[in-house]
Amino acid sequence: MNVRLAIILCLLKLCTSNDIGSENKSSIINARTSLNRFSLPKWNSAHVKKNSFVQKQESRFWPPVQKESRFLSLFTVVTFPNGACAAASGDNGTCMTARECSARGGSANGYCANGFGLCCIFMTSCGSSTSENGTYFVNSGYPSSYDGTGSCELTIIKAHPDVCQIRLDFNRFTIAGPEPTNHVCNQDQFIVSGGNPVPTICGSNQGSHTDEGCLQYYTGVSGQLRSFNYDPASGLQLSNQDYGICIRMERNFCGIQYTACPDNVNNRSRAFTISGNSNGPVNAMVGSGPTQNNCANDWLLVPCATNVGRIQPAQALCTDRICGGTFSAELSMTPATVLSTVKPFRLWFHADNVEAPVDIDNRGFCLNYIQQPCTNNVM
Repeated sequence: MNVRLAIILCLLKLCTSNDIGSENKSSIINARTSLNRFSLPKWNSAHVKKNSFVQKQESRFWPPVQKESRFLSLFTVVTFPNGACAAASGDNGTCMTARECSARGGSANGYCANGFGLCCIFMTSCGSSTSENGTYFVNSGYPSSYDGTGSCELTIIKAHPDVCQIRLDFNRFTIAGPEPTNHVCNQDQFIVSGGNPVPTICGSNQGSHTDEGCLQYYTGVSGQLRSFNYDPASGLQLSNQDYGICIRMERNFCGIQYTACPDNVNNRSRAFTISGNSNGPVNAMVGSGPTQNNCANDWLLVPCATNVGRIQPAQALCTDRICGGTFSAELSMTPATVLSTVKPFRLWFHADNVEAPVDIDNRGFCLNYIQQPCTNNVM
């Protein structure tokens, strides 16, 4: 087991990595020597004396010795926000003074705020609690893997009464995967309690994120999204899943296209294998009815999905659920690029608690997405 999570507490509105600790500020006193605005020496060419050359030479250097009485020693208060910073180790931290970092149990790692602050990293492990934004939660003995038995718990305390959500970023997450028959996590499990229901997950889940109303959250004009434990070679789709996936709609973009990821491991792509026996070709199935080519048990919901190049149907006739072993908004054995213009950009994935004997070796899904600009064709 090798686990490392970044924990971010979100205030009211949705937070990003740049929002960490932005409400607080740190102050230090910086001693500096300031000049009196009347202290510049004046040179009068009419008063040239025998030592004038020496005086000219001395006036080139600042401050002149004979003008020391014209200087004032002032103390300047330097204030900087407790914002996100990049530590020397490459980790994310919070910018604060050395005293604050030590008092709050952090570890200083690099400078920030033009050298006035230190980048403070918070890292904790099993059996502890934290209220610090951006805390790293790691297994015992990290960065080495942990092969023992038992539980590793972390209690997260709200740093402010207005905190309404906790975001977990899976930097490194590799635990035992599901059993091979019904893909149930009956060995290692990752469980979140104390809030809205979150399905139990296991396996490999690096790079997964969450946001309000969504268990996974992605940003950017383009990117890649995956179901938990997806791996084209050996990953198995997890049972008992029911969660939302969100992509933040970027400015001036009104639609989004999805395409199954390339699969360079298998003879036939398993980048989208949700239902059926994936050891052989399985066509795309759509719809929510109980018939053979509909998706009643395991499915990915893409609101009003249309294959690119097709005329978009009326809202009442939209295809929503897609399943099978081929990614397409139509009954087909040919993968397609699927377009959705429903906003916000949100998918929903559902998997029941049974795989065998009908569903065999399904990997889940991996989709590349690219947002489409607002034009006459995409609004």
